[in-house]
Amino acid sequence: MTDERPVGGGGTRDAGRRRRSVRIGITGPIGCGKSQVSRWLAELGAVVVDADRVARDVTAPGQPAHDAVLRHFGPAVAGSDGTLDRRALAAIVFADAAQLRELESLVHPAVRPQILAAIDQAERDGAPAIAIEAIKLVEGGLAALCDEVWLVTCNPVAQRERLAGRGTPPADAERRVAAQAGLVERLRPAATRVLDTSGSPDETRSIVRAALEAALAALS
Repeated sequence: MTDERPVGGGGTRDAGRRRRSVRIGITGPIGCGKSQVSRWLAELGAVVVDADRVARDVTAPGQPAHDAVLRHFGPAVAGSDGTLDRRALAAIVFADAAQLRELESLVHPAVRPQILAAIDQAERDGAPAIAIEAIKLVEGGLAALCDEVWLVTCNPVAQRERLAGRGTPPADAERRVAAQAGLVERLRPAATRVLDTSGSPDETRSIVRAALEAALAALS
């Protein structure tokens, strides 16, 4: 049975001294398990800040970034109700690197303040660890806020099986994988640790737990 007790929490801090949260950036290619690693960190007591979820929030109907994306990309990304059709938008940006950069330029300025606020709140709440999950962790400057950067990878077979398991059509999966070609090599120099998630869930969970214990020990 896997031990899922929180690591480094539970009020056992030195008397009169509050150790600050260790900040862990989680990044890597699509389909390699970033979100699963984040979920396991949450089980171990970390607060998870998911940049993709924040991006969805700031592009929800009624938010300024929602209207900015619609204005830029036009009717091709508008649903029948006039709101953003995320599937149509994804089909455009994952087939065209320039369009993806345009989208990021519209959305990222709204995302960063939300992430900073979430980190600040987790620090005030005394979280032992804060995990910031973002594909653009390094390029977007979020890695500079972190004590460690974890690069999550897996073999190509596992990557495509996981994308298929999410219901991603094969052609769409290939476009998304192609859009991130060379990502691991570009990110490796910035990584504190590389976590290969190609193995079984139990094996990977053990890797995550050991990495968190090491990160907490390095900060103490």
